[in-house]
Amino acid sequence: MTDFSGFPITAKWPAKNPELLQLYSVPTPNGVKVSIMLEEIGLPYEPHAINIMTNETWGPEFLSLNPNGKIPAIIDPDGPGGKPIGLFESGAILIYLAEKTGKLLSADPVVRIETIQWVFFQMAAVGPMFGQLGFFHKFAGREYEDKRPFERYRAESERLLNVLETRLTGRQWMMGDDYSIADIALIGWVRNIVGFYEAAEVVHYDRLKSVPAWLERALARPAVQRGLNIPARP
Repeated sequence: MTDFSGFPITAKWPAKNPELLQLYSVPTPNGVKVSIMLEEIGLPYEPHAINIMTNETWGPEFLSLNPNGKIPAIIDPDGPGGKPIGLFESGAILIYLAEKTGKLLSADPVVRIETIQWVFFQMAAVGPMFGQLGFFHKFAGREYEDKRPFERYRAESERLLNVLETRLTGRQWMMGDDYSIADIALIGWVRNIVGFYEAAEVVHYDRLKSVPAWLERALARPAVQRGLNIPARP
């Protein structure tokens, strides 16, 4: 029997199947990275829906697993040495799961680090910039009279999309013929900027060719389709 006594989060979100990996998430662009990854690699897991609208991530139970108060987070009962391990930060979780299963991250040292490089590109640039554009384009920021913040994030988001366009030109996936965690890291964010954020026009998405084709291929994958809706929103 797995001992989760060292993980206070399980008191609020009990594990029905403690032998499985536990996922604490909601299907946001960051959250779906891990659910898509788990669906792609076929590792059994138990999802727990976290209600970010009622600030559940700021309660002591969730903070005990992620002191930064953000989804997603996981507990793997079969961590290194067979001991449970808790992890947060979606990029770190992607790398952990890839190394645990030997899937979606090349064993070739050069390809491996180049793949991780693009995961970090998403974490450091695409996610923060696209998220800020969403705030200033669709949410409360749109009411600000000063449009300089909006223009800053709009221009930077457009520039980042063009970085991806250059990278994907002549490639099926971010790393060429092989689908990887670099693609998984990006899917939710690119989908969001043209969908939920309704920002395709302001970033001139219609001028791109390789990025839309890549996104269409990614969204056609059955594991991606499943992962985009896991866990069901509370």
